[in-house]
Amino acid sequence: MKQVEDHDLTKPVHERERNVTSARDGASSASAKEAATTGESAGNLVSPSDEQLLEMYRSMILVRHFDRRAVHLQRTGRLGTYAPLEGQEAAQVGCGFALDKRDWLFPTYREHGVSMVHGLPMSTVFLYWNGRPEGCIPPAGVNIFPIAVPIATQLPHAVGAAWASKLKGEDVISVGFLGDGATSEGDFHEAMNFAGVFKLPVIIFCQNNGYAISVPLSKQTAAENLASKAAGYGVEGVRIDGNDITAVYEAVKKAADKARRGDGPTFIEAVTYRFGSHTTADDHTRYRAGQEVDEWKSKDPIERLKKDLLARGLWSEEQDEAAWAEADAQVQVAIDEMQAVPPVDHNRLFDYAYAELPQHLVEQRDEMRSLYGNGGAK
Repeated sequence: MKQVEDHDLTKPVHERERNVTSARDGASSASAKEAATTGESAGNLVSPSDEQLLEMYRSMILVRHFDRRAVHLQRTGRLGTYAPLEGQEAAQVGCGFALDKRDWLFPTYREHGVSMVHGLPMSTVFLYWNGRPEGCIPPAGVNIFPIAVPIATQLPHAVGAAWASKLKGEDVISVGFLGDGATSEGDFHEAMNFAGVFKLPVIIFCQNNGYAISVPLSKQTAAENLASKAAGYGVEGVRIDGNDITAVYEAVKKAADKARRGDGPTFIEAVTYRFGSHTTADDHTRYRAGQEVDEWKSKDPIERLKKDLLARGLWSEEQDEAAWAEADAQVQVAIDEMQAVPPVDHNRLFDYAYAELPQHLVEQRDEMRSLYGNGGAK
């Protein structure tokens, strides 16, 4: 299997070898590498236009600024524990742009970027991390399932929805997101097996950022890579450079088109890296060397695309400064919208647990009311 390699970032995207390799039918390392070099495994790719690249770059800036503000809000007590995504913007934004709005997303707790690209309001994402019920309800027409916190549990849902789409004859695909650690869960294996057996219109999109909280990939699997696992289920496995937004777009677009044709599922391993901790309750410096983090930060997907756009004369430093300022304004509007939502009514904790509350919960509810009243938080 061809490993993800560094690119010369001074070269335009169209002059760099696309880092997309196929692992279908258990291709050997040599044959996969040869296919990647000749372009056979990445044939029929649809690349983003210059206009799309510019839009994707602006989206990555917005996602990163959102992410940094979210961490700051958590540190100042205005959000709960938060899962940062900085460093993974290309994987998420590139994936989102390659999909249609009618497609369904099945996210983990770190898919803020692709969710916003797919239409989820930024204020809704803030509300989710603020612990508000309003943050769990996508607006009508935004096809995103609720966030799954238990690892890999969203994958059977994605496969089930894809099966429903196939039975109903809909031109809709499902995308199940996961990290590298989720490939060790039973739900992952069951979902992959079901998708392969029934040839379902689903993409299993794995952002391999190297760590499952503090557990490195080397302790997660003995396989050379994660994409090679797909062959055992009769599913095509593709490994891409997750920090190359064009490679991400091309791979997801190809997999989506394939699924719509009825040609079955694809497992995509996007190799990337989270720059910060697993969540704001984690300290990544306890299990990652600073040199490793610095090395990956030198491969920053935003800086990478910026260099490409500047080299091709599609972007300027003045436009870049304006884009960051616009992102700051948009994020502030979303924060203001979050803060304008009334406080949570504590009674809702008890509203949907039982049709009729048992006595011990009635007593707990009454005690809570005596402490906090009948309305929102004190």
